[in-house]
Amino acid sequence: MSAMEAENPPPVDVAAEESQRKSFQVPDKWLSKITNWGIELRGVAPVPLEERTDKRLINVFFVWFTMSTNLLPIITGMVGTFSFGMSLRDASLVILFFNMLCTIPPAYFSTFGSRTGLRQMLHARFTFGFYITSLIVALNLCTIAGFGVVSAVLGGSTLTAVSDGNIDDTTGIVIIGLCGMVVSFGGYRFLHQYERYCWIFALVAIVIATGVGGSHFSKQTTTEPPTAATVLSFGGVVAGFLIPWAAMASDFSVYCDTSASTFRIFAYTYAGLFLPTVPLMVLGAAIGGATPNIPAWNDGYAIYGVGGVLEAMLKPAGGFGKFVSVLLSFSLLGNLAASMYSVSLNFQLLVPFFVRIPRFVFSILYTAVLIPVSVEAAKSFFANLENFLYVIAYWSAAYVSVVATEHFLFRGADCTRYDARNWNSPKQLPGGLAALLAIGLSFGLIVPCMGQAWYTGPIAQTTGDIGFEVALVLAPLLYIPLRWTEKRYRSV
Repeated sequence: MSAMEAENPPPVDVAAEESQRKSFQVPDKWLSKITNWGIELRGVAPVPLEERTDKRLINVFFVWFTMSTNLLPIITGMVGTFSFGMSLRDASLVILFFNMLCTIPPAYFSTFGSRTGLRQMLHARFTFGFYITSLIVALNLCTIAGFGVVSAVLGGSTLTAVSDGNIDDTTGIVIIGLCGMVVSFGGYRFLHQYERYCWIFALVAIVIATGVGGSHFSKQTTTEPPTAATVLSFGGVVAGFLIPWAAMASDFSVYCDTSASTFRIFAYTYAGLFLPTVPLMVLGAAIGGATPNIPAWNDGYAIYGVGGVLEAMLKPAGGFGKFVSVLLSFSLLGNLAASMYSVSLNFQLLVPFFVRIPRFVFSILYTAVLIPVSVEAAKSFFANLENFLYVIAYWSAAYVSVVATEHFLFRGADCTRYDARNWNSPKQLPGGLAALLAIGLSFGLIVPCMGQAWYTGPIAQTTGDIGFEVALVLAPLLYIPLRWTEKRYRSV
């Protein structure tokens, strides 16, 4: 990690920053009041050096810990036993080793925030260029929005099950979506404060649920030893859960003090993701393996989906169990609010003009889209979840490997070579064609390696789904010669 240590971050052009601030100063007394309430109006523009003063680096850990301490990793773990038919032991081993590997990219990318002052998709402009980055932003928006849909569906179905159907799925999804939007309004500092404490309630609820239903975990479904194809396919699901966080990692560290060790930011992010995700995914695998053999759990799933399983687990605890189920449903707010925050920043880079629209406006627009999409996705939850995690693993693995190649090979892992003053200047940024071609051409081999319910490539028929592994290796191999060629004609 020595290459990560003590790099002097580049300055931000003060005049450009002031101009960017003015674009947000809508002459409206209402907007001025919002500013006085402490809501962050700064959008995706680089954070200048003098404002990177947050010394509470432990908040980085709590952001990721809270984003991972909820029902999402539990449901992802259920896919291994409930959908793939793996044993609890085999699913747990896949979860452990793929987590060890796939947590590295978001942990390292998180260090870019304090060192450059650049949000993650703004940092991508220094690889994909001013215009082509919009395509990456669009993919990232779909990814983050997809996780938001999963959170809303899970929270909504759990509320529905707790209410014995008195609250329907749609109402539950609306409640979760609106609560997440409210939390995301405050911006970076408010989000850090919220994430610092709300994990406590989520963790307590999960521990209680495990204690109440844990006596049934031994009733695992008998399974055959998994094939290599099954192991790799479930590994792709785990990767699809973890690697995409890299595309929003630095969003939550841009205000961190630049004098702090970058190893600490790396370690806090890695620990914040790894420590809750592994045990919660294993817990999900245990629940998924036992559900078919426990009539109450199976019936709960048939009626209310995943929320019905959780409600059935806690039913022996009576009214207290229902209260714990409600806490579990709201445990997803930490993840949903952080996702909404990144979505609002990403939208500002989707179209150049959008940078002039206040960040929180996009939180409202996203919520308006999130609710109807979540209602539709709830109709076939596990199939939609499995396909979603697969597909995002492909592009996000290619994105991570290309950006990492640019950083380590072409910029010498030196963050001073990202001049934040050029963030909005197309001529001072790479053309981005090399990066686009590297990812695009890599899909020539990724597609035959895909193993989906709706398509199985010829290679995947033998190996299982290895699309994300191919993307991780092939995209940088293509990028290196393409980038060298690009630099011959464009020095940036």
